[in-house]
Amino acid sequence: MEEQYLFSTIEPKWQKKWLEEKANETDEHSAKPKYYALAMFPYPSGNLHMGHVRNYSIVDVIARYKRMSGYNVLHPIGWDAFGLPAENAAIKNQQPPGEWTWSNIKNMKRQLQEMGISYDWSRELATCHPGYYQFSQWMFLEFYRHGLVYKKKAAVNWCPSCSTVLANEQVVDGACERCETEVTKKDLEQWFFKITDYAEALLADLEKLSGWPEKVKTMQRNWIGRSEGVEADFIVENRDERLRVYTTRVDTLFGVTYVVLAPEHPLVRELSGGTAYESAVLSFMEKMKGLNEISRTSAETAKEGLFTGAYCINPLSGQKVPIWIANYVLLEYGTGAVMGVPAHDERDFEFAKKYTLPIPTVILPPGQAAAKDQPLTAAYTAPGIMVNSGAFDGLDSEEAWDKMADEIERRGLGRRKVNFRLRDWLISRQRYWGAPIPMIYCDRCGVVPVPAEQLPVLLPDDIVFKAGENPLATSPSFTETLCPQCGGKARRETDTMDTFMCSSWYYLRYTDPRNTALPFAKEKVDYWLNVDQYVGGVEHAILHLLYSRFFTKALRDFGYLQADEPFENLLTQGMVCMNGSKMSKSKGNVVSPEEIISRFGADTARLFILFAAPPEKDLEWSDQGVEGCFRFLNRIWRLINQTHPLFQGAAAVQSQPFAGADREMRRQTHLAIQRVSNDIGVRFNFNTAISAIMELVNAVYLYKEKAEARPAILREAAETVLILLAPFAPHIAEELWEQLGHASSIHAVPWPQADEDALKLDEVTVVLQINGKVRERLQVPAGMDAAALEAKALALPKIA
Repeated sequence: MEEQYLFSTIEPKWQKKWLEEKANETDEHSAKPKYYALAMFPYPSGNLHMGHVRNYSIVDVIARYKRMSGYNVLHPIGWDAFGLPAENAAIKNQQPPGEWTWSNIKNMKRQLQEMGISYDWSRELATCHPGYYQFSQWMFLEFYRHGLVYKKKAAVNWCPSCSTVLANEQVVDGACERCETEVTKKDLEQWFFKITDYAEALLADLEKLSGWPEKVKTMQRNWIGRSEGVEADFIVENRDERLRVYTTRVDTLFGVTYVVLAPEHPLVRELSGGTAYESAVLSFMEKMKGLNEISRTSAETAKEGLFTGAYCINPLSGQKVPIWIANYVLLEYGTGAVMGVPAHDERDFEFAKKYTLPIPTVILPPGQAAAKDQPLTAAYTAPGIMVNSGAFDGLDSEEAWDKMADEIERRGLGRRKVNFRLRDWLISRQRYWGAPIPMIYCDRCGVVPVPAEQLPVLLPDDIVFKAGENPLATSPSFTETLCPQCGGKARRETDTMDTFMCSSWYYLRYTDPRNTALPFAKEKVDYWLNVDQYVGGVEHAILHLLYSRFFTKALRDFGYLQADEPFENLLTQGMVCMNGSKMSKSKGNVVSPEEIISRFGADTARLFILFAAPPEKDLEWSDQGVEGCFRFLNRIWRLINQTHPLFQGAAAVQSQPFAGADREMRRQTHLAIQRVSNDIGVRFNFNTAISAIMELVNAVYLYKEKAEARPAILREAAETVLILLAPFAPHIAEELWEQLGHASSIHAVPWPQADEDALKLDEVTVVLQINGKVRERLQVPAGMDAAALEAKALALPKIA
């Protein structure tokens, strides 16, 4: 055997052999139970970072363990390859985005293969390949055909730096989630997906996802934001107009002292027109145009408002109520109108105090009805007893809620309504490097979908990148086309799709990646879905993860698959940090995977990234930790070299009673099997699994020095070390397995099962206490009965 651990020779040897022998390709005709292991696919930025190494190593351990445990495993990889960074690089480097992207893919593919990740490379995909985005366009047309796509003019989120529209989910604290530029509003004709049609199902089916982290489900629940309320109509005084207000607190309706409209509400100009307030209202409206919704609705932002000069009528009390406009009301949320109940809403209380508006109390805590006309020092927001509410006085507020909703409906002035915070998904992007939206504009026929047989609508090469201009609009060869219906001159849509469109269904394409007729065959996707284990960052909780659930449900309803949910189990791994901060180029604290691989090997990089912390926790980088893992692998190398001559040719362990050191070595071996199996297969605690292997290595070193060490037991222990190590450090395990004389791959070896008899202890330590203080310890045979144990204890002087 080789005396030295030469990882630089070993690792390329096995990577080449695994690829040549197609060792990790999936057998679709296997009779084994299926297991779909998937990591969120990477954006091809050019180089892997330690976050990638962590994500992909986690999934690789799971995939390798499941293969060895008798599963037919699908473990694919691809590239989320569209996006603005490629476009920006093209402008900066005068290099076509496709050329830049494919070059990066080539480099990152090499890096992944050097990591020894057991991908089925025959299923590799890239969203920028026409064979893929053809079906992203096909998806768009299917959603359009089923009424889930529409185009409308809307005030959309606009990033001035990226010169493109952003979905609500891509705006973080009022800024672009990619470049952190402050987002503004812009009126544009845009394409939307009606994800709101699935809001109820997306919310309800979170209960099915028992294998998801609760924090991710909570984030989705809050983003979907279901509420039950009433839409009540306030009739504008002296006009045939109704202001429809949505409220979850219809029980406070008698406490309304003003109604507030969003400054953008279409009625505002009419209501203030010709009044003394018109000029001030128009100035206020203009001021609001320059503010984004985050700054307008933030708890830290001062509430500003203005009276319009108009009044409306309370639908229950009949009282005249002034109509205001204010910065904190947005047209996009609810109806663009809210009722002000200052006595029972903290924001309304603050607003009423500022502008000296009435604050009548309509709900009080039980037993305090006598204080119904006392001024409040703060808003009372809890349930209670109705006061100052006409016929509803004296009722419990929750009972009054239903009765007042009934009365609103009886009068024809409103209805019960379920509302959602979730808004439809804006998918239009004014950029080049994305899937073109397959729609055509004809002066005669209107908006016409591109026929499926004409897909893909290819990205052109003759484009010009200019700041602030949609690149596709600069290509006559792209924009000028013929109408599929009348054959006349027409023009193509020049917006491309949000890249999240392409990533919302890639996990389906992996099941049938070379299908040229459809995105996937139903029988294949039904076999593989759900993804059994999905691993990725929590930052995608309300982006990719929500969109993918929407796509799965819609495609199920269209009849293309059976699954209700795409991902059965979800693991959100923590970040890789250095000195307490996330590794990033901007902070200058990045460690390159290639540097670690060149110095210590891929197995060391994998082992450290899995050993340093549980997968869901942040990991603090440690050079000493990397070196420690390298020393451990060298220790295993020496152990196999030293023990191999001692057990070479030894038969397998036969089932027989063992005693002393032999029995303890077998117990340690099978205890390690039990612990590692549980830590990988159940808990995903890879750090403790590696600790168990380390303890087994220590035990084998001690046992091999004993003169009475049995070759069969030593062989079982040493080979178990390698088998348990294989998912974590696949190259060294494969090499040492071969050097032990095995013809087949260690990764094809069945995962060992713990022998329950071997786990039994001969003796146990019993701690003896008197009044809570330890007085003595006894070594006794395991299973000693209570009476014999008591007699033995009482025979001890300290206990007697």
